[in-house]
Amino acid sequence: MPQGRVMREDIAMARAARRQGASQHHKRRSRRARSAPFKQMNLNAAGIDVGADAHWVAVPPDRDEEPVQRFGTFTADLYALAEWLRQCQIDTVVLESTGVYWITLFEVLEERGFDVKLVDAHQARQVPGRKTDVRDCQWLQELHTYGLLRGAFRPEDQVCILRSSLRQRSMLVAMASRAVQHMQKALEQMNLKLTEVVSDINGKTGMAILRAILAGERDPQRLARHRDPRCKHDQATLAKALEGHWRAEHLFALQQALEQYEFLQQQLQACEQQIDACLQTFVTHVEVKPPQPTPARKRRTRQRQAPSFDVHGYLNAMTGVDLTQIDGIDALTALKVISEIGLDMTHWPTSKHFASWLGLCPGNKLSGGKRYRMRSKPTANRAASALRLAAQGLVHSHSALGAYYRRMRTRLGAPKAMTATAHKLARLVYSMLRYGTAYVDAGQQAYEQKYRDRVLTNLQRKAKTFGYQLVHIEDIDGGVASTL
Repeated sequence: MPQGRVMREDIAMARAARRQGASQHHKRRSRRARSAPFKQMNLNAAGIDVGADAHWVAVPPDRDEEPVQRFGTFTADLYALAEWLRQCQIDTVVLESTGVYWITLFEVLEERGFDVKLVDAHQARQVPGRKTDVRDCQWLQELHTYGLLRGAFRPEDQVCILRSSLRQRSMLVAMASRAVQHMQKALEQMNLKLTEVVSDINGKTGMAILRAILAGERDPQRLARHRDPRCKHDQATLAKALEGHWRAEHLFALQQALEQYEFLQQQLQACEQQIDACLQTFVTHVEVKPPQPTPARKRRTRQRQAPSFDVHGYLNAMTGVDLTQIDGIDALTALKVISEIGLDMTHWPTSKHFASWLGLCPGNKLSGGKRYRMRSKPTANRAASALRLAAQGLVHSHSALGAYYRRMRTRLGAPKAMTATAHKLARLVYSMLRYGTAYVDAGQQAYEQKYRDRVLTNLQRKAKTFGYQLVHIEDIDGGVASTL
């Protein structure tokens, strides 16, 4: 027999032996896997696939002849769904966050005494087999039975009311801003350069001129007489800017935009009254702590869209600390953050968990010892957005946080610098709300000196590694320099 043929047969026999050994090893692993199944943690669990016109509910197979049932979305159907779960002896229910359709169902089930958990759709999207509503609710029920789903954070009902009112106010402010843009467009179409000579057309001078124009006044000199003495430009400049090309269609658009803006201002006042009443309920239920000795608050100019009530006083009574001492955070920003996270910071064990929940931490996707994603996870968290805006406002701040933001912006760019600074702000907010600590700004010079000392320490360590020594020498002017 040729030697090459013998070698090929030996190789084939070796491959067959390896395949047989691998098959036996796979069978042993399968037997071990079957012998140690997952532990069922929630025996009385139900899963609900939420929809706009129907909710599909799955319970354990031994609780009803039809363990998967369909319910409508009317209020009576929600009550019938809760009663059926009670008959099936269900204790905990898991819902998928689908738009806003889950909110009423969540509240109804919670009022009935069920332990309701809202889960992110990304945690349960890998449904084995065909993707249907029936399979979705069964998959949710199965995952929740084995304790593989985590409920999303939802603050107390009182905080939810405040959060809803503040979100409504933010929506009204955005709509009013669009109405101002429509007024500016109508003025530009008539070549009225009012936006170039006044800082805000919705200020005292701008609104007086707009109302006079819509009342029928066309003389630029008479329109310029509505100038406020604090206006930067003189009356002659205003008169020159108000000589326009009048057209009826643009005047009609200006009138509608102005009426819309004034109506939204009325709605905004009513919304602020609602927020004020909601904050009063917090003050009556929260024990007011004695004020802690903190540095004098920095004087900030009142913003145009700031609420009409004393936000700072309510915040001190609710939290017992002054969050506005943190550079970049004003009273309205602090109120927005409180409305999103609540007052109980024990939901997060540490400040790192809190920053991770906000989506302000770097990514930790690892595989084979290699990190694949460094970016922070995309999130629609409104508290994180408020902290990012606060971080962006530190660009000209002469504080330690301002110096940190500028250094990060030089290294990483503005978007990543905002995220990194917002991460610092989040940890400061957590420390103040959880432990009642006071914030003291070390100042820009102290931060820069600390950064310089850290850089010199690193240089000394690197020089020592290469067998050199970093020493100080005095230059000609008597200063101190470093050399190798």
